[in-house]
Amino acid sequence: MQRIVISLIAIMTMITVNAQTLTERQKGLAACACLMAQGDMNRLEPAVRMALDNGVTINELKEAFSQLYAYTGFPRSLNALGVLSKVLESKQANWQEGKPWTRPAEWDDAKKAYELGTKNQTQLSGKPFNYEFCPQDDYYLKSHLFGDIFAGDQLSAADREIVTVAALSGLEGVAPQLAAHKQGAVNMGNSQQLVDELCAWLCKEGYTLDTKWPKGDPNPYGKYFIGQSYLADVGGGVINVTFEPRCRNNWHIHHKQVQVLICVAGRGWYQEWGKTPIPMTPGTVIAIPAEVKHWHGAQKDSWFQHLTYHKDVQEGASNEWCEPVDDATYDALKAK
Repeated sequence: MQRIVISLIAIMTMITVNAQTLTERQKGLAACACLMAQGDMNRLEPAVRMALDNGVTINELKEAFSQLYAYTGFPRSLNALGVLSKVLESKQANWQEGKPWTRPAEWDDAKKAYELGTKNQTQLSGKPFNYEFCPQDDYYLKSHLFGDIFAGDQLSAADREIVTVAALSGLEGVAPQLAAHKQGAVNMGNSQQLVDELCAWLCKEGYTLDTKWPKGDPNPYGKYFIGQSYLADVGGGVINVTFEPRCRNNWHIHHKQVQVLICVAGRGWYQEWGKTPIPMTPGTVIAIPAEVKHWHGAQKDSWFQHLTYHKDVQEGASNEWCEPVDDATYDALKAK
């Protein structure tokens, strides 16, 4: 009987671990890390407020932004800490200071820092890791990143990898490091389900632009857009348009032709003159009748990507650009 009880407890424990899902607190950490890595200070400020509202402590954010200097550089780390400091000027009663910061003992003992770093790096990598090609980096990784930095006690090892995966997800050209840290996140205590959910959530919420469609080149029609956009000809008369957060085109009218929009990544808006705006998410398809004044673009906190083409094109078809979508109109939009 005792063996049966022990077995049942073990099975229930395994189910609990496998059912691990992303918490609101972890989402807050991830959002802040991803935006910090991109250097997007405008979006970072509300993300910091959201994180603090959802249980991330002030000292945990300090630790996260400090850790990420090793991945994104001191300028972005200091900029993010500056945003946190600004937010705290209007500190809310529900925001927690968190565990008091204490100086790690490893900072005063290089040998202990190196030993701790070696242990942490081995666990994260799943095996001993020695970068003999460049002994300098091998020492920096063991002694400083996984030693000095990981010696802090504000974040758990599992949380540190959530922060790192989120940050690397927001950067281009770091695919090998991102892949390694996705596995490292599992090795440091997160479930594979949670890591997959984290990456999908960052994409779904528009913190990253995870898409198979090409981003393309800067839009040659940029004078008719507020913010930065990109165009890529994907063939067959279909154009892929990528909008950075807050980017939108002017009001415009397609004469003698129907425009079709297909959202393939991120979150955006479509609005016809005098009508309620429509949120666009992957899979949303909109056919815009000829002669209808409208605009489309990204939501304020998300990248947005849509395919577009024209059909029912008649002789003399043209496009008429009108006035911009002003900030007051755009900022009043609220996604459900």
